Amino acid sequence: MPVIPAERLAGFAAALFEKVGVGQREAETCAGSLVGANLRGYDSHGVMRIPFYIAAIRDGRVKPQQSLRIVHETPAALICDGGWGLGQVLARDLMERLIIKASVLGVACGTLRQAAHIGRVGEYSEIAAASGMAAIICANGHGSGQRVAPVGGKAGRLGTNPLSIGMPGGKEGPFILDFGTSATAEGKVRVKKIAGQPVPLGWILDADGNPTTDPNKLYQDPQGTILPMGGDQAYKGFGLAFMIEMLTGGLSGGRCSHPGAPPPVGNDVLFLVLDPRHLGGVQHLVEQIAELEPFVRGTPRRDGVEKITLPGDPERQLLARRIEEGIPIDDGNWSELAKLAGSLDVAVPQIGGSG
Repeated sequence: MPVIPAERLAGFAAALFEKVGVGQREAETCAGSLVGANLRGYDSHGVMRIPFYIAAIRDGRVKPQQSLRIVHETPAALICDGGWGLGQVLARDLMERLIIKASVLGVACGTLRQAAHIGRVGEYSEIAAASGMAAIICANGHGSGQRVAPVGGKAGRLGTNPLSIGMPGGKEGPFILDFGTSATAEGKVRVKKIAGQPVPLGWILDADGNPTTDPNKLYQDPQGTILPMGGDQAYKGFGLAFMIEMLTGGLSGGRCSHPGAPPPVGNDVLFLVLDPRHLGGVQHLVEQIAELEPFVRGTPRRDGVEKITLPGDPERQLLARRIEEGIPIDDGNWSELAKLAGSLDVAVPQIGGSG
C-alpha cells in the first residue's frame, strides 16, 4: 500500500486540478481540503474523490472559478448560490463571512445551494472553532445521491446527509462531531469497491433488501442501498437525515430529494455559527468545559477499554500520526490517481519518504 507524505500529496492533487483549468488558489484550497480529510482518517472524502471531481469539471457539471453569489442578506443571514463552483472554495468563503457576522450579533446563519461537493463537513466546524465560535453544519445532495432507504424500504430515497457540530475549547483541542446519518459514507463504500475489498456487514443492502458485504451491489442496476445510522434503532438515523434534507434543500432554495433526480454533483448546505461572547460568555463556557471534560473522560471503564474517547479525539490522534508517517492509500485508489495523472501529463509523486 503506497504511503505518501501529506505535503507531497497536496502538491500532486493541486497539479491535477490546475491541469483541467482550476486556478492556483482554488486548486490549492481543494487539494488542502481533500488531503486534510485523509490526514484525519476521512479517506472517503480525501484524494480518492479527485477523479470524480475532474470528470465533473470536464463534462461541465462543475464550473471552476465561480464566486459566491449572495441572493439575499440580512445582518444575521446569508442566502447564497454557488453556480456549481468548487464546493470547498465556496463553503470556506461562506464560513468566513458568517464568522464576521456572528462576531457582531452573536449568531449568524447561512445557506449555500448549487455547490459542488463541499468535502468533509467537520472542516468548517474546525474553522469556526479556530475563531472561538461554535457551529452546526449539515448538508444534503441537492436532491440527488439517493443511497439511503427508509427503515423497511429497499430503494434509496435520501442521501447520507452529514452533520457536524463544533465547539471551541477542550484540554486537547476543540470538540468536533462529524458523521453521516447513514451507517457509512457512500465514499467509504466506493473506496472499498475500487480497492476490491468487501465492506463490513451492516453497511449496505442489495437491491432486494438483503444484507451484503459486496460493495458492487450498491452500484448495480437495480441499485442497493446504504443502511441508516442506528442499527436496531435505524429510524433515528433516517429521521435525522429526513430533517436535514428539509433544513438544507428546503431552506437554501435548492432541492430536496425528488423523483428522477440527476446523478449527484454537490450539496445544499446550512451553516449556523454562534459566538459565545454574546451568549453565556467565553469564561462561562471555558469553566463548564473544564468541569465537563474531565468528568466524562474520568468515567470508570469496562475491562479492556484503554480510555474514553470524545468528539475530535480520533481525528487529532490520526492527524499527528499521518503527518509523521504519511498518508496510506490503497493500491486500487492509487492506481486510479496514477492513471488520471498519466492522462493529464502530471508527474506521479514518489511514494514514501518526506515531503
